[in-house]
Amino acid sequence: MYQYIKGVLKEVTPQYITLETNGIGHLINVPNPFRFESSVDSEMTIFVDLIVREDSHTLYGFKDMEEKTLFQSLLKVTGIGPKSAMAILAASSPQGVINAIENEDQAYMQKFPGVGKKTASQIILDLKGKLAPAESSGEETPKGGNAHFISEALLALEALGYSKREMTRIEKHLKTIDIESVDDAVKKGLKFLVQ
Repeated sequence: MYQYIKGVLKEVTPQYITLETNGIGHLINVPNPFRFESSVDSEMTIFVDLIVREDSHTLYGFKDMEEKTLFQSLLKVTGIGPKSAMAILAASSPQGVINAIENEDQAYMQKFPGVGKKTASQIILDLKGKLAPAESSGEETPKGGNAHFISEALLALEALGYSKREMTRIEKHLKTIDIESVDDAVKKGLKFLVQ
C-alpha cells in the first residue's frame, strides 16, 4: 500500500497526471488534473491510493491527506466506485462534501455525476458523524479570459462523467465570465453545476 509518491510532475491531461520518480512515470488519476498545471517540471508529493482489480492496478492521487481520506470513505459506500468518488472530489471541496453529509443535504449530493437519490441517501446514512470536519481554504481564483482554457476544462469535466448536454450549458456559462486558467475554468464550471 502506498501513502504518497514524491517526484517530478511531467504531464497534465484532462484525466490524469504523470509523476516521474527514478526514471519511472507513474500515471495517477486525480480529481481535477488542471489544479497541478502550474507545477509541471516541479518536484511534488502526491498522496495516493492504489486500487487493485482483476484487470487493472490504478493509482488515484490527491493534493492532501484530507482529500485521500474522504475518497477512501466514499468508496466504502454501496454504489460509489472510484470514478464517482473522484467526480465528487473534483466538483466540491472536502469541506463542502462533509458539510452536505452532516446537514443531510441530499439535493447537494445528487448534483454529482453518478449520484442519484438512493446513492445520496446511502452516502449520508453511511458517513454522517464519521468524517472529521474540514477547514475552509477560502481561496479565490483571479480573473482573466481565454477560450482555450474553456475547451480544456470541458474535456476534463467530460472525463469526470458529465453529459454533453451539461457541457453545452457549462460552456455557455463560462463564456460569460472571466477565466484565468484551465483549473479556474474547471472550478467555475463545477461550481455552476452544483449550485
